[in-house]
Parts: sequence; C-alpha cells; structure tokens
Amino acid sequence: MSAVTYEQFERALHDARALPDGPEAHGTLAGALCVSASYRLNDWLIEILPEKLPEAAAPDALRDVYQATRQALGSVDAGFALLLPDDESALHDRTAALGLWCQGFLYGLGSGAIPDPGSVSSQANEIMQDFSQITQVGVDESEDAETNEAAFAEVVEFVRVGVQLLFIELATERRDPQLEPQATMH
Repeated sequence: MSAVTYEQFERALHDARALPDGPEAHGTLAGALCVSASYRLNDWLIEILPEKLPEAAAPDALRDVYQATRQALGSVDAGFALLLPDDESALHDRTAALGLWCQGFLYGLGSGAIPDPGSVSSQANEIMQDFSQITQVGVDESEDAETNEAAFAEVVEFVRVGVQLLFIELATERRDPQLEPQATMH
C-alpha cells in the first residue's frame, strides 16, 4: 500500500509530537476516509497532532501514508493494508497494535460523522461491533505460537476486508471522484 514502513511512520509521528501511536493514527485516517470523501490531509493532521501544523509542513511520511491510504481504499484491487508492526515484532506487540488500530478506526468513523447506526446495514453494524471487540484483543497464552500467529493473521485479514466493506457502504453517497474505485493496469 505505502512505500512508508511502519518504523518510518512511527518516527515521523514521534518527530511531529503526534498524540496517537502509528496504528491508532492510521486507523483514525482509514475510519474518517470511510465516511467522508472530503477528509483531507489537514483534517487528519488536526486530529493527530497537538499543534496545528500547516499541511505544507507535514512530514513526507505522513503525507505519503495519507495519499497511499486514500488511494488504496478507493482501489478495486484490494490494495488496502493496515499499517502495523512487521512480523519480526513480538506477537503481543502486533496484537496490541491491532487493537489500537481498531480503536483509531472507530474514532475516525465518529470524527467523520458516521451515519446513524440505524441507517447502515446489519452487516456494517456487525463489523463495527466486531472492531469494538477487537480493541480488547489479546494473545491466548494457552495456545501454541503457530496457532496464535494463524489467529492473528486471520483477524488482521478480517479487519482489512471489513474496512473495505465499510468504505464501500458508508462512502457511497459521499464519494469524491478522487476515491472512485479504479482498476489498476498491469
């Protein structure tokens, strides 16, 4: 999705004195883009940075993550990915990051003026409820490492697909031409 690595993203957030960690900041961005076609880089910067930073002064890594996320959500080739620590990181750390990502996503939905829950499909409501439960995710110590890794990968994929489904449903009426799904030429 983005040429920016998780570590580069975290460093850019730290250098800009961002309030949330990387997963939560990326989740916030994805959630807000799902409900608002007019959500711009500056809107995201206002959400995640303690001081107003002019868009032109935003670190390149933040700009790149914004642009890549915006494009990936609008792509029909399923190029969207959660910006999480890599597989070399401890499973506990990756699991905590996934919980923070979902927390940020739900925050982004709220800050982007999610429609009344009664106006969205039962599937969309169920996905949002599942994401809420994932914010409390942990590693099952009674399972072996391989089982936990497989479960983690499955939950990450569930979240990735859920985000794409929510994007399609929630942004349909507010779609910005820049976000219209476009087939990728290979």
